[in-house]
Amino acid sequence: MTPLFPLNTVLFPDGRLALQVFEVRYLDMVKRCIANAEEFGVVALAHGDEVRKPGQHEAIAPIGTLARVVDWTAPLPGLMHVTCIGTQRFRVESAEQLKHGLWMADIERLPDDLAVPVPADQQDVANALGALIRSLQERGVTPAQMPMQAPYRLDESGWVANRWCELLELDLPQKQLLLAQDNPVLRLELVQDALDDSGYLN
Repeated sequence: MTPLFPLNTVLFPDGRLALQVFEVRYLDMVKRCIANAEEFGVVALAHGDEVRKPGQHEAIAPIGTLARVVDWTAPLPGLMHVTCIGTQRFRVESAEQLKHGLWMADIERLPDDLAVPVPADQQDVANALGALIRSLQERGVTPAQMPMQAPYRLDESGWVANRWCELLELDLPQKQLLLAQDNPVLRLELVQDALDDSGYLN
């Protein structure tokens, strides 16, 4: 069984996620994952709030991404600042919420994106991401402060699509649909449509 962390966000493979953890159910989970070098699953909340409330019903999305803790600090008792990297998409086969509120699930790991080159028709999407990375570097943004981590795989459809999925102001259902899309080229085409709508490619 894999512990789950339901959030009002969608984590993509190779994406960076910063968490402020203060609920007991998640403090225990994160500490256990760090101690055992284990991953936990990040899933979007389909219903409910991130912080548990009496009488509240939580519902979770069926597709999520495993997260590996890469850095953490505990500035105060009962508070952890955690940095995670998304590793692999998964499908929730079955899930249950334990008495203290932690979700546990049987999951099926989904295949990693194939390293498909960016098609000529979507090259403008990769170029725009490359230009954004260069402008941030020229402004003196350090690798640790960058919204995406190196290596910058600007020639791979899946990597480029996933980084734009994180950067674009899409609503949660849109991001969830993009995460669930198994074909990285189709995901990139959908991102291109969203970029066109936002005026980024004009």
